[in-house]
Amino acid sequence: MNIPDQLKYAESHEWTALAEDVATIGISDHAQTELTDIVYVEVPETGRQVSAGDPVAVVESVKAASDIYAPISGEIVEVNEAVQNDPALVNTDPYGEGWLFKIKAEDASQLDALMDAGAYQAHIS
Repeated sequence: MNIPDQLKYAESHEWTALAEDVATIGISDHAQTELTDIVYVEVPETGRQVSAGDPVAVVESVKAASDIYAPISGEIVEVNEAVQNDPALVNTDPYGEGWLFKIKAEDASQLDALMDAGAYQAHIS
């Protein structure tokens, strides 16, 4: 199972990478494996204000539809149009081309509430 050390993880299986004050969010390799073949991705609208824990996107697979939650509060500043056109990117490259959306963080210290790679590994074990 691929769990990059530099990312932070939510219990609901979103990963977060912060660069300055913008967080890139996607779902973990574990989550995409559990969902199996992803066939549809609904991303949020840019400009939307979200709070940590809000459902903001949906990923549908042949098995289930799953809400994707904002791991931190802020404004949606970018969405990955490529995953809407090719949802399988979430399966093939969950930490790269399969990212879902970006949030301009209101308070980057909210990342401290998320798990590091070791804690996430324990969480999914």
